[in-house]
Amino acid sequence: MHPALKDKLADRVRQVIVNWPELVIDSLVARLRVLGFRIGGQDKRDDQLWRVWQANDLDLLSQQATVDALVMGRAYVIVGSNEADPSLPLVTVESPLQVFHEVDPRTRKLRAAVKRWTDDADSVGTEQVQWATLYLPDRTVTLRAADGATWEVVQEDVHELGVVPVVPLLNRPRTFRKGKPLGVSEIRSVIPLADAVCKLATDMMVSAEFHASPRRYALGFTKEDFTDADGRPLTPWEAVAGVLWASEKSPKEDGVAVGQFPEASLTNFIDAIGLFARLVAGIAALPPEFLGELTANPASADAIRSSRERLIMRCQDKQLALENAWEQVMRLVLLVRDGVVPPQAYQMETMWADPATPTFAAKADAVVKLHAADRLLPRRAARRELGYSPGQIADMEAEDAEAYTRAADPASAFGPKFLEPEAPAGDEDEFAEGA
Repeated sequence: MHPALKDKLADRVRQVIVNWPELVIDSLVARLRVLGFRIGGQDKRDDQLWRVWQANDLDLLSQQATVDALVMGRAYVIVGSNEADPSLPLVTVESPLQVFHEVDPRTRKLRAAVKRWTDDADSVGTEQVQWATLYLPDRTVTLRAADGATWEVVQEDVHELGVVPVVPLLNRPRTFRKGKPLGVSEIRSVIPLADAVCKLATDMMVSAEFHASPRRYALGFTKEDFTDADGRPLTPWEAVAGVLWASEKSPKEDGVAVGQFPEASLTNFIDAIGLFARLVAGIAALPPEFLGELTANPASADAIRSSRERLIMRCQDKQLALENAWEQVMRLVLLVRDGVVPPQAYQMETMWADPATPTFAAKADAVVKLHAADRLLPRRAARRELGYSPGQIADMEAEDAEAYTRAADPASAFGPKFLEPEAPAGDEDEFAEGA
């Protein structure tokens, strides 16, 4: 808003913020959800890796890492040992404002990484303490500097892992950008359009303020003619905002005149904001209805689904970029826990929720058709596709086995039971011979 307008309007109109960048990020993050990891050769989710995932609250923190990667171009995940429970390595999500990495230009592998942060107070009594942790392939070094003093080594952990235990999550990585393969913010192209819309929306609110109280003109009057019920003069704004003007002067005798300027239309602002909404929808691959672009005739169900195809394809591209990083994290978990990465772990697959977010009825219909079509989808895989947990699937298979037993021998469940005849007392041999 122009400074002159701020001074004139005071608190009557505030800056309007149209947060389309947040909408772009939320639309992607809501469709990027990890369901587990499948090691090569397995047909189901690895329970041990999923146990580590949930023990480190990565159901929530992975979403935060995705948000940071989409907004700032990258995020980081650090893997370390857990002294309390060595079977559950520590996995932490870190901000790119605190962590940075260096890449070997030949192998494209991490050569080193560093995390820096500041504490406001320290037990020693210093005012400000800076900390840094240097991650190298063979050791991790923790350093400390108090009140701007020289860095000193506080702790050194020689782990000899052979790799840096830090994994960057990069969004839109480039092969060469400013000398380093870093990511790019997903909203870099959206921010200028959002700024323009914020300006238009604020100008529309200013115009609406004057439109609600349209400008009037009064010819032949003096300031003394505009007074309140007690005879006190009105301020110019109070006079303009007045609903009713009354005066003893008349147009014929005193030559006064009262009128109103034509009201301004806000259609030009609405049309311009709609134009920017369509531009953002095209750049961010969002359906028009996400940005409030509604038509008089609602779109059909097929049209709505087709409008989301670009968003679904973009989410699938994000999955390809992010799953490589999360699989590296899980291999680091195995390395820290067991000291070695098994060969089948290099064929690990990340299991994602369907970015198309179909309804349960539509998904069930598709699964049933695949299962019925010459068993293209086995029964167990069909149940996994519908989202049932391994425990639920085991219960279902147990009930299936029991149902098959009853179907093969109905008498065992419902028919009469055959009882062996009992021999009369004292005639066991005779009874056996007659039998």
